[in-house]
This record gives sequence, structure tokens and C-alpha cells, in this order.
Amino acid sequence: MKKLINATDDILAESLDGFAAAHADIVALDAEHKFVRRRALKAGKVALISGGGSGHEPLHAGFVGVGMLDAACPGQVFTSPTPDQMVAAVGAVDTGGGCVFIVKNYEGDVMNFQMAADLAGANVATIITDDDVAVEASTWSTGRRGVAGTLIVEKMVGAAAEQGATMSRLKELGDRVNRRTRSMGVALTSCTVPAAGKPTFTLGDNEMEMGVGIHGEPGRRRVALASADAIADEMVGAIVKDLEPAAGAEGLLLVNGFGGTPAMELYLMVNAALRVLKKKGLNVSRHLTGNYVTSLEMAGCSVTVCLLDDELRSLWDAPVHTAALRWGT
Repeated sequence: MKKLINATDDILAESLDGFAAAHADIVALDAEHKFVRRRALKAGKVALISGGGSGHEPLHAGFVGVGMLDAACPGQVFTSPTPDQMVAAVGAVDTGGGCVFIVKNYEGDVMNFQMAADLAGANVATIITDDDVAVEASTWSTGRRGVAGTLIVEKMVGAAAEQGATMSRLKELGDRVNRRTRSMGVALTSCTVPAAGKPTFTLGDNEMEMGVGIHGEPGRRRVALASADAIADEMVGAIVKDLEPAAGAEGLLLVNGFGGTPAMELYLMVNAALRVLKKKGLNVSRHLTGNYVTSLEMAGCSVTVCLLDDELRSLWDAPVHTAALRWGT
């Protein structure tokens, strides 16, 4: 295992210290490393809190700031944060408007965020993201997994919260965005969790995992390496089949790298995905391309499509200023 580390047990704390120093104008780090919070809080605004296992950076800490999250709770690598982290975050960022938890649909995350909501003694609503079409709900213990579409939910709900929306309105909005958002990923290599010291799974030189999860969970099947066009055709086809958009519908396309894929290849996948979407009658008006919801150093990518309307397009375009996303400010 070759990684830029000092000691396995110190990776998360040292990384968080570096992140907080590099973005001190945007975020502040809790002294116990329980959460990263927005440096300048807005009184009376509904606070948005998310989190999950580390190793997916910039998700979630990189999305803390104006127009997105108020706090993010990082767990150990690929491990859910503990309820006391979320309770501490609520105490730090709830300025009187209540809190909304945005939670990816994994058993540990859902359970720990629910325990935190019960313990916080505050007004808390929860949005669950489950945008992964790679596996059917019946084959995963808690239903479909929450993956890169979580970013889109956090951005749009964050914009609405910044504009003063109520907690109930944000909950309704988040659920609606989630229903209109679908993703699927492909892995060309595994990743290596530092504590394990060896790859999570093994792929041959001419193999890929179609429908992989962001922790390296198996997807639809392991198959021979195919062309980018063939990969895009299968992933976009599965997404569109699930979304069932009307002819001429407008969409946002997110091509997300898993950490080990060059930008050149990600933009090639944008081009391939656009050709498929055009054939299927979907008009892409908004784009985001890059490494946003990663899986350590895994090579591969995911494709996400969100069906837009006037409101969602406006919320996506609204100003945001975080470590990983910033425009309009």
C-alpha cells in the first residue's frame, strides 16, 4: 500500500486539520473533530447537516458553506459517523430555525442519524437520498444506495434554505429532488482502505464492475472492459428507464469521478453520455464534471441525471461558496 500518510489511525484527524486550515475563510473545525461547520452562521435559517464515512471527499465537508451545508460530520473511512457527532453539530449550527439531516441510504448512516435526531431534542427533519439505479431495492437491505445524487440534493436544498425556506418546505423539496435524480457508476480498479492495507476487491486487466457502489460494493455484474460509448449507453439507459422523462425534458448531467480518473476521461464520458441522452430526447441544460463523490483512489466514474424544472434550475444556479463548489458569489 502506497499512500501519503503518517499513521493509519491519524489519517482522518490530520486530513481534517489540513482541510480546515486551507479553507479557514469558509469553515471551522470542531475541537474534537466531530464536525466541520460553516464559519458564518445565519440567524434563524434552517440548518442543513449531512455526513458519512470519509474517503468520498469532497463529499461532505467540501460542501459546507454559503448556499449548501451548515455542518458535515465525517466518520472514519467508509464508516458512518456516530450519533454524538450529529448531536454536537445540531447544537453548534441550529440558530433557531431547526435542522434538516441529509442522509445517504446506508443502514449505518440512516440508523445513526435517526438516533441523533431522537437525542438532539431539537426540531429535526430528515431527507434520505437513494439515487443509485445499479441494484434493485429488493437486493439491498435498506433499498437503493445514496450516491452522487446526494450532491444535487444538498445544493438545491441548500439554496432554498439560504433563501429562507421553512423546514417542512425543505423536506418536501429534498424528497422531490431525490425522486427526480438517478445515478449509476462503473469501476475500472478497486480502492484500498488504509486500515485494510489491500484492495477492497480485485479486477482483472480486462474487467470492470458495472454498477459499483461508492464503497466498492458489487453492482449489476462484472464484465469485460468495454468502450466509453458502450459504458455510457448502459448507464444512461438504466437511468433514463428509471426516470421515465417526458420527451424534450430538461436535465442536469453530473459526470463524477471516483478519485483515480483523469479529467480527460471524465469529459470524454460527458460527450458519450450526451449522445445517448440526445437520442433519448432529453435536453441537458446544466453540467457538473469532476471528482465530487469519490471512493478514495478508485478509477471509474458515475453518471447522474436530475430532471429540472424552473424551480430546480433556479436553485441549482443560485450562488454557492464552499471549498468544492462555488459560483455566483
